[in-house]
Amino acid sequence: MKKRKEIIMKYISIASEFVMKYVFMVAAAASILAVFLICVFLFANGIPAMKEVGVFQFLFGTKWAPGNIPASYSIFPMILGSIYITGGAILFGVPIGLLTAIFMARFCPKKLYKVLKPAVELLAGIPSIIYGFFGLVVLVPLIRTVFERFDTNGKSILTASILLGIMILPTIINVSESSIRAVPNSYYEGALALGATHERAVFFTVVPAAKSGILAALVLGIGRAIGETMAVIMVAGNQPRMPDGIFKGIRTMTANIVLEMGYATDLHREVLIATGVVLFVFILLINLSFSALKKKLN
Repeated sequence: MKKRKEIIMKYISIASEFVMKYVFMVAAAASILAVFLICVFLFANGIPAMKEVGVFQFLFGTKWAPGNIPASYSIFPMILGSIYITGGAILFGVPIGLLTAIFMARFCPKKLYKVLKPAVELLAGIPSIIYGFFGLVVLVPLIRTVFERFDTNGKSILTASILLGIMILPTIINVSESSIRAVPNSYYEGALALGATHERAVFFTVVPAAKSGILAALVLGIGRAIGETMAVIMVAGNQPRMPDGIFKGIRTMTANIVLEMGYATDLHREVLIATGVVLFVFILLINLSFSALKKKLN
């Protein structure tokens, strides 16, 4: 009886492994299929619009005026707007996020960590619209008051960069902290054995060993910043023009799609989808660049 039970359990185990193998395969295939279908939709609708407008005119023209006769569809101001705001967010968010992660992983007292860790996780759970309200009510008036002599109304590249810098903090902090904690403690102990101080052991041994995870955090932060829409709409000014300083308004590619897709028709709608193609290619190039950098560093 016991032997029969063991044989039955063995066959159940084999059957479970067989079933779960194909369950996981179907899940992976569904993910790949979803990405493929998104690519097909974007490129099938966007590429013809680019050809009709003219690829060079679409990417490098400086005037966006879909309501004019003849209409003008050029997204170069929005491309620059996305790059400037994302770059500003990186300048604000990455140093603060990385230093916070290092502090939490290697310097933070346990009592403070119990408060700080949930606070960071809470930041990650706040909806974008709430960040947008915070930017509109707090940051916009602050920038307008502090930089009054620059003739700014507060809705500017600087405001959007600061707000996005705050929004990418949870991603950078959580991923970087996990990477730093994953470094074997023998690295740290070896540095101490060679005479390094606690700070030198952390910054010159542990942190460099976690560079792959820190780069992953940077990629995720950039992806969050360049793809953010609602918060940016509320604080960036939404002016489809060439950037004229960090204290002036600008429009990003994501904001351009959201603001005009609701009433766009025919070529206008297809051009907005083509803007999504450009955004998709941007994120793809960023990921490929960081993958190449990661391989080089390793």
